[in-house]
Amino acid sequence: MTEEEQSAPLTKKEFKEQKKRQKKREKQQKRFEKNMKKRKLLFPANKKGKHVMPVMNLLRFLFYPVHFLVYPYKLYGHKKVGLGPYIYFGNHYCIWDVFYPARTTGEGIHYLMKETIFSAPVLGNWASHVGGIPAMRDGSDVRTLMDSIKVLKNGEKISLFPEGTRNKVSDEEFLPFHGGAALLAIKTKTPIIPFVICNRPRVFHVTHVVFGEPLELSEYYGKRMTAEDYAEADEKLKNKLYELREEHRAFLASKKKKKKKDK
Repeated sequence: MTEEEQSAPLTKKEFKEQKKRQKKREKQQKRFEKNMKKRKLLFPANKKGKHVMPVMNLLRFLFYPVHFLVYPYKLYGHKKVGLGPYIYFGNHYCIWDVFYPARTTGEGIHYLMKETIFSAPVLGNWASHVGGIPAMRDGSDVRTLMDSIKVLKNGEKISLFPEGTRNKVSDEEFLPFHGGAALLAIKTKTPIIPFVICNRPRVFHVTHVVFGEPLELSEYYGKRMTAEDYAEADEKLKNKLYELREEHRAFLASKKKKKKKDK
């Protein structure tokens, strides 16, 4: 755009559109601030040592049957996660993906969410009641890191999708991963539960989801970490997801081959 175009006065229509966009941004910002003020970040453990989120349990009750009916699935691997802090780390295809980690525990899970979710009329309200953690897309928000550390040190669980958004591009390759999971795991010495959604969820088609055993990046504990070290650790986590998916595909192929042989 030239300097003349930049300095040219706006037409009446352009001026109205600009004011409309500004009002919309202001409204979203107010909604975000309101939801953040009423957000409950930490949930105390009950007598059994469980960190329960009442609203999340209500959402489980309401949406579990709908999810399973519309997008049937089968879970494999480490399907029962015990008490204590864990970081769920998996790929992302659709909004229903949040239910897969939730199926492995009766406790609450703090999800790292796009900051814009807290500006949404309904989702923002729900996010504030389940201790959602707003995250900048580039992962540079210090608040995201501090909130996540507080949650893990309180003995609670978090879940994140390192792709940062839903993968609408490829069924084979993940989107570029954002860093952060390794840093959290190393700083708080928290085990990571890798999980991979092996096939894109489709209506009335079974989705296979594989959970790996909890893993710790203990080789990095106590080490003076550099950006390269964190990148290396994050790469290991990404490779683990590919590994889980390939192992599962080999398992299914072997099962299919055996079935044909038995016939």
